[in-house]
Amino acid sequence: MLSNRTYGKILIFSATALFFVGGTALAQMQQPGGAAQQSMPMPSQTPTQQPGQQTNPSMGMTTNNGASLADQAFVASMFESDASEEHLGQLAQQKSESPDVKQLGQKMMENRAKLDEQLKPIAQKLDVTQPKKPSKKEKELMAKLEALSGPQFDEEYIKAVAKDNQQDVKDLQSEAQSASDPALQQAAKQDAPVLAEHQQAVERIAQTHNVAMDEKK
Repeated sequence: MLSNRTYGKILIFSATALFFVGGTALAQMQQPGGAAQQSMPMPSQTPTQQPGQQTNPSMGMTTNNGASLADQAFVASMFESDASEEHLGQLAQQKSESPDVKQLGQKMMENRAKLDEQLKPIAQKLDVTQPKKPSKKEKELMAKLEALSGPQFDEEYIKAVAKDNQQDVKDLQSEAQSASDPALQQAAKQDAPVLAEHQQAVERIAQTHNVAMDEKK
């Protein structure tokens, strides 16, 4: 099942695709004199697939270069998550007074940077660019954490990392089963266990600091 953030990105890609398709259909229905032209296929006809265009069996939606909208949304979502974890890791180095929390932040920064490097060639093929600015959600979280210090910072940082990382594990596991792009599917299969190990490390640190974790769904 796609997560809410990934599904939201699919809607954005879909709306863009429908805009162009709708404009083309309207132009075909009008003759120079303004009369309507019957150019729509009969219900029994099957639309001809354009050369170079592929269909995603799970979503039924693709871009002009054949990339699955679901794959594009997933990659864009992972880029945002990686950027968020790297920024949070930097903040942990500055604000935390606990060696284990600092170490967790450093490890998350390094591993997410490696994941980004792995995704870059896949993203280029799928025509997905990395975000240049933090999202509104990330800005709000960073502002909240910057106002905290000591044990309060550690608690909120651990909760934030655990929540985001847990969602990323679910998304990777789902993409490993449903991705249309073979390279992306393979990358998801490799990375899901790695982030699952990270999640276990976060949960151990949470126990050490007596941080109550949200219920797993």
